[in-house]
Amino acid sequence: MTNPVHLILGGTGGIGSALARQLAQSGARPVLAARGAERLGALGSELGAATIEVDATQADSVAAAVAHARETHGQLDGIVCCVGSIFLKPAHGTSTEQFQETLNANLLTAFHTVRAAAPVMGKAGAGSIVLMSSAAAGVGLPNHEAIAAAKAGVEGLTRSAAASYAPRGVRVNAVAPGLVDTPLAAGLLRNEKAREASGAMHPLGRIGHPEEIARAVGWLLDPSQSWVTGQVLRLDGGLSALSGR
Repeated sequence: MTNPVHLILGGTGGIGSALARQLAQSGARPVLAARGAERLGALGSELGAATIEVDATQADSVAAAVAHARETHGQLDGIVCCVGSIFLKPAHGTSTEQFQETLNANLLTAFHTVRAAAPVMGKAGAGSIVLMSSAAAGVGLPNHEAIAAAKAGVEGLTRSAAASYAPRGVRVNAVAPGLVDTPLAAGLLRNEKAREASGAMHPLGRIGHPEEIARAVGWLLDPSQSWVTGQVLRLDGGLSALSGR
């Protein structure tokens, strides 16, 4: 496919911006959607990319971003939901409001992404949707109850939506990173000791880089992966699959 159009929700975040740069370098046309006009405008100018402010927790806002991508470029080949949060507390220390906020930021945004994009791509007979899960959905980690519940929901959504939209040629997949060195994780990586402890949790001995996750997302977006759907790629340095942490 020549110059595909990919909409990135959360396009100014650590993984989203790395993905946008990689896509632009490959000749794709990223459309950036995020909150925060200043950062959005700066990245859009750097890449020559279309931008739109969006609150991905709101269905109408996500639908408007999908419409903007199609109106700007006349097509939509892929969409990625890089919106999310990190919330770490045990269940007894988590308020109902905090739990709902975690669900909204991680699961509701993914649901809005599928609901807005899948029918549009289905009419075209092809498209790729990539959602963001977490290693916490696949392995029991202390103090991750809220985020693990939200991300496990993303994985269930991924599989069900993949089944629903496969007859229309729309692929739905997810990636599940371990801890990645992004601004979102800055609070967990506040000093070298914390960084070393976080790295030691992963069998490969380090935390991930945004570019590593972005490359995997780009692979899933590529139409040459036309037989890949309903999958969750665990990009976590072995955290969810290997013993010896």
